[in-house]
Amino acid sequence: MRLAVWLVGAALAVAPGLAAADEPSGCDAFKWPLERERAALASPGKPAVTNGGALTTDAAAMLKLAPFAEAGLPHAPERAPKSPQSYAGHFALAAPQKPGIYKITIASEGWIDVIDGGQFLRPKAFSGALGCEGARKSVKFDLPARPLDLQLSDVKNGEISVIVSPE
Repeated sequence: MRLAVWLVGAALAVAPGLAAADEPSGCDAFKWPLERERAALASPGKPAVTNGGALTTDAAAMLKLAPFAEAGLPHAPERAPKSPQSYAGHFALAAPQKPGIYKITIASEGWIDVIDGGQFLRPKAFSGALGCEGARKSVKFDLPARPLDLQLSDVKNGEISVIVSPE
């Protein structure tokens, strides 16, 4: 019995590391090319946008976030944050020039929600990789040509770089 308890405990202790090991690693592990987005996200001259501010498509920005409990998100995220100490923010996304598939790429770990008229848009595809400077996650959405709301949550730090780019 003691051995069984020890084995279960050991398995639970190792499980989080195994989950992370399953994620692809390196910049070539993304499902689609992100060289342009990575370069824009890594550039030092990005404008800073505070929580509640406005974003445009095809331009990288450094988003200044608030602690999750203070972020004032208009909608609860579709996925609850893993940590109550995480950061979040909401931003008005200007209408894309034309409707279509857009990539929302972020430089570090976080959850992305796009909201159209109070309704969550469903992602069309997702790609993420560990150990890639400039990009951590990219999600494709079919965006209409009207203003939208972009929410980021479950971010570990008070800022995150983002770019919304056409496919």
